[in-house]
Amino acid sequence: MKQESGFLEKLFDIAIYAILIGLVIVTLYPLLYVLFASVSNAGELIAYKGILWKPLGFSMEAYRSVMKNPGIVAGYKNTLFIVVAGVTLNLFMTALGAYVLSRKNVMWNKVFMFMIVFTMFFHGGLIPLYLIVKNVGLLDSLWATIIPFAMSTFNLIIMRTSFMGIPEGLEESAKIDGANHFTILFRIVLPLSMPVIAVMILYYAVDKWNGWFYASVFIKSRELFPLQLVLREILISNSTDSMSIGASAGERHQIGETIKYATIVVATLPVLCIYPFVQRYFVKGVMVGSLKG
Repeated sequence: MKQESGFLEKLFDIAIYAILIGLVIVTLYPLLYVLFASVSNAGELIAYKGILWKPLGFSMEAYRSVMKNPGIVAGYKNTLFIVVAGVTLNLFMTALGAYVLSRKNVMWNKVFMFMIVFTMFFHGGLIPLYLIVKNVGLLDSLWATIIPFAMSTFNLIIMRTSFMGIPEGLEESAKIDGANHFTILFRIVLPLSMPVIAVMILYYAVDKWNGWFYASVFIKSRELFPLQLVLREILISNSTDSMSIGASAGERHQIGETIKYATIVVATLPVLCIYPFVQRYFVKGVMVGSLKG
């Protein structure tokens, strides 16, 4: 029986490893395909059919064309502004809201929490939001993608639950020493919640970086387009001719394909570079914010 049990355990482990390896391949291959295609020779890539395991030749022409595109450069600047300003505002507002809602002596705490959670399931919709943004003068500005989305209810709940796990004795000791609520929040609560803060930065930053829909609704000036909106225009509208000036029609079609892949790499690379630095906080922060309280 022991030998049979040991054999079944080994068989189970092999099956688990095989499934995990399959998931890694399925997840990783699209990224590798885009990377290989972006540095491949345009003519060979167009003619090639099948699975791409390595670059077809080697050419950086697509990246040179992408970096010469003024829309990409402006899109990067606009997106960086949205990410920096948006994440700063998001963290500030989320931390304030989570701190208030995590205090046990706040009047109507449960009522406020119910009203906040209610917005996760029911909201006014896009048209009322558009009218509000227009009436307050934010239309056709980068702030239209930042201020109306200053807080995420889901992230607020995670941070509130994390704050509730901090011992009350620390707060009481700080009050005895004359600390006010802002001092307690910024000098005690937040430093003790760095894993959750790192997760919030990741959540908010990725959301801001990948956002394009509300930018397409609120922003009409091309010089204010964020990077993802420029990328969407290139991929869907096939507008790569401006990046392949001087080439013939056939060459523009060929290099246009590699330009699309190069643009995807340029738009995705910053997130892939930042993620490893916050990954070690990710699981801990999510578990702390979801299990305590």
